[in-house]
Amino acid sequence: MTPAETVEVPEELSGQRADAVLAVVCGVSRSEGAGWIAQGRVRVPTGSGTQAWRSVKKSEKLAAGTVLRLDRPEPEELLKVEPVENLTVLHEDADVVVVDKPVGVAAHPSPGWHGPTVIGGLLAAGIEISTSGAQERRGIVHRLDVGTSGVMVVAKSERAYTLLKSAFRERTPQKTYHALVQGLPDPTEGTIDAPIGRHPGHDWRFAVVEDGRAARTHYELIEAYGRASLMNVALETGRTHQIRVHFSALGHPCCGDLTYGADPRLAADLGLTRQWLHAVRLGFTHPGTGEDVSFNSDYPQDLHQALEILKR
Repeated sequence: MTPAETVEVPEELSGQRADAVLAVVCGVSRSEGAGWIAQGRVRVPTGSGTQAWRSVKKSEKLAAGTVLRLDRPEPEELLKVEPVENLTVLHEDADVVVVDKPVGVAAHPSPGWHGPTVIGGLLAAGIEISTSGAQERRGIVHRLDVGTSGVMVVAKSERAYTLLKSAFRERTPQKTYHALVQGLPDPTEGTIDAPIGRHPGHDWRFAVVEDGRAARTHYELIEAYGRASLMNVALETGRTHQIRVHFSALGHPCCGDLTYGADPRLAADLGLTRQWLHAVRLGFTHPGTGEDVSFNSDYPQDLHQALEILKR
């Protein structure tokens, strides 16, 4: 087990929530920090001394100078190497592996997630991936939500990891999604330019908020079905839940996305147990050859079936 470590809350983070503080001082995502807290891995002194400790709450506001005692999870505690059903390899070479990620699979392990992962599935299949990045996130240069299916690239070589990480940071890859949204957006083609941040009232949701991070989503109608519309969506930025949040803010949430206000009756009619959202195409400059490459993913059965029901 990794020995416990202690860190102090810096002055500039005084009064911030514990999960937000962890994200900065430990260099992890806010949701990962919240996962550590939920597992009782983050403690603060019960009094002026440091002999007795209590678990911190994720929404607890921390004062500057507060000592935090951290029991970081071992990488092997998070990374489970096991086969992943329906994880399809679309392309593999010395630098990258491109996969068709099924729903219900996370890109990489994180505290609080005990299900299958792309990383674990690739390693179980004997595919070597880059060792760059944290052990449990090795090779990951971008992510798809657990409930979102589609095409995703993972770095195999260290050079590929560096170049692809930089490319996604600079927003040069072309990420195209198809989303089935409720109703018919008006106009049927346009750009949603609205900042996204943590939802003020829900820890695990995001929302359009004034002080959020810049987010731009381009969309156009593919086909209207009356109760729902199939949209072609291109992301200029890559915020967490961006497509789901933006269409929800328009009043046209993704069908089946109950987290962001979708109609449960329509979801039931369409047989959906998750948001209708699929990463259909990913284009990027190949880190080994320098050529522009593009990979496509077909709709999985549940999304295809929902469309067939609408057509009928």
